[in-house]
Amino acid sequence: MATVAQWIQGARLRTLPLAVAPIIAGSAAAYEVGELHHWRALLAFLVAFFLQVGVNYANDYSDGIRGTDEVRVGPLRLVGSGLASPRSVKMAAFVCFGLAMLAGLGLVYLSQQWWFLAIGASAVLAAWGYTGGKYPYGYMGLGDVFVFIYFGLVATLGTMFTQTAQLTLTSIVLAVSIGLFSCGLLMANNVRDIPTDIDAGKRTLAVRLGDTISRRTYAAEMMLGLGLIVVLVPNNPWFALVFILIGPVLHSSITVLSGARGLALIPILKQAGFVALAYSLLAALAVALAPLDVFTEQISVFTGY
Repeated sequence: MATVAQWIQGARLRTLPLAVAPIIAGSAAAYEVGELHHWRALLAFLVAFFLQVGVNYANDYSDGIRGTDEVRVGPLRLVGSGLASPRSVKMAAFVCFGLAMLAGLGLVYLSQQWWFLAIGASAVLAAWGYTGGKYPYGYMGLGDVFVFIYFGLVATLGTMFTQTAQLTLTSIVLAVSIGLFSCGLLMANNVRDIPTDIDAGKRTLAVRLGDTISRRTYAAEMMLGLGLIVVLVPNNPWFALVFILIGPVLHSSITVLSGARGLALIPILKQAGFVALAYSLLAALAVALAPLDVFTEQISVFTGY
């Protein structure tokens, strides 16, 4: 029987910055147009949090029953290590998905954006289908695409839209950047697992691209994610604060490009999550430091009203 501490470890809390970052970014974009709703932001966070933990448990279950985690370098896997039964881990994933759906219902009710029910359902299906089902898209090299869409675009823009019923240039730039950071974290994770994934028949994007190109892709994703902020600097010079992160981004990119393997890549995963979270916080600070009325009229690119 797994202990409580092992269940928490199996939830892979190091990935949780990716659940928090888009909520902060989307809420900052909402504040920029003068419509920050704290309860909706909290519900959006709960949706992201439970989906993140749920997908971690779902991956643990699916990879475990397929034997992908029998030889693994990285965080504890409950099923692969034999500490918990596949059934219990699968149930934990479904409980998390259920809690995410309840929080999502509350968010939809408050925002009156009922069409978000379809988006929420697709997010749950995507979370399960990453490594679950007969044809898991994570095994086909499509995981990065879905991570970009759901952890970047859907999470950030969804947070913004359920508070304001509109999208802005700021929200779009922040969503794309956080999506790229999320892809970077996944790429570093999959670079670490290339040898074992090949043996298990798991054809991630890193496996398909090969070790060298995958490492370059990681660096490109992180650098581009950081650099996109220049689009917003002309309207709000405070966004230049984000470039404080150039040090961590360069450090992690150099580490990956230099050929770090196995356990040496685990700090890179934490660093990528830290960059995403710090990026969203610095972007929020930039919005808070600028006058609200400077941007409200000129940056709205889509409205649901």
